[in-house]
Amino acid sequence: MQDVNATNKTCHNDRKSLSTLVTVTAMTLTLGATAWAQENYEVPRTPHGHPDLQGVWANNSSTPLERPEIFGNKATLSPEEFEDLQQQAQEILDSGGDALFGDGFLNAVISGEVESYDPATGNYDAAWMADRNLENRTSLIVDPPNGRIPPLTEEGKARAAERRSGRISPTDSYQGRPLQERCITWGMPYIMAGYNSYYQVIQSEDTVAIIQEMIHDVRVIPLTEKPALDERIELWHGDSRGWWEGDTLVVETKNFSDDSLFRGAGKNRVFTERYTRTSDDVLQYQFTVEDPTTWERPWTAIINYTASDGPIFEYACHEGNYALMGILSGARAEEAKQAAQGSD
Repeated sequence: MQDVNATNKTCHNDRKSLSTLVTVTAMTLTLGATAWAQENYEVPRTPHGHPDLQGVWANNSSTPLERPEIFGNKATLSPEEFEDLQQQAQEILDSGGDALFGDGFLNAVISGEVESYDPATGNYDAAWMADRNLENRTSLIVDPPNGRIPPLTEEGKARAAERRSGRISPTDSYQGRPLQERCITWGMPYIMAGYNSYYQVIQSEDTVAIIQEMIHDVRVIPLTEKPALDERIELWHGDSRGWWEGDTLVVETKNFSDDSLFRGAGKNRVFTERYTRTSDDVLQYQFTVEDPTTWERPWTAIINYTASDGPIFEYACHEGNYALMGILSGARAEEAKQAAQGSD
């Protein structure tokens, strides 16, 4: 059977070889989630007078979404703890071992153990990943104060159980494969760091477009008064409306498809995003997700995007999607083999 992850491996662009990465930055942050802001920074303006957010921005943060329990309610590390984190992180990077996706980077630093992403079929190695930016924050989540996603409601638990019970086997049909593997979407927001985690912002007077490198998704966000979509119209990335609050772009998104899940939430979720340029090379991205049918309370996270001199690359997903045919045909061959053995 072919590698279940062959699709994503084929699609990846090796940015290291093209020298377009922001190098690992080890810097002590003194302002927690709002750090990397320059004092008295004057935001550049577009010809229309709006804050200029344009450019290519990377999410290569090493900070996990949820705070590891070892840190308790500690939102930031002390200078001594951060220095120790830097040393351990460098040892991990120098080893050139397995790729560390998402929260796996900090978990490996804390535990000293690198957990393989895909031990069954052959793991990605570190060459697949962008260098990571080290922060002294212990979680991207800034609210609740414990840095963790709030508990599910009873309704949320029941819905999750129902989804699990009705899930199609991953080898019975293409519909059983994840949306990202089928080149449909990685969802909104896409918050994985270090792997095709680049975005390009383009502005006009009344529109902002955000181009996501992963599966080349594009969100076109109107900034003018425009009637909301009928609630019966559901979209993979929802229906967005934007406006300016001072130097911050605020975007509210509703009308998600119930097949477009985010951490267990479906069509009932509402996203409120805030984009603020805090220096020439940092775009602070804050999002709040609210869904009273899923979580006991809303929650908020902040990611510090860093500027990239490189362009957004083509994400040739379908062109490299050889795994799907191999997975399904391999499963049919295994079924035929078992049937033949049973008839003997």
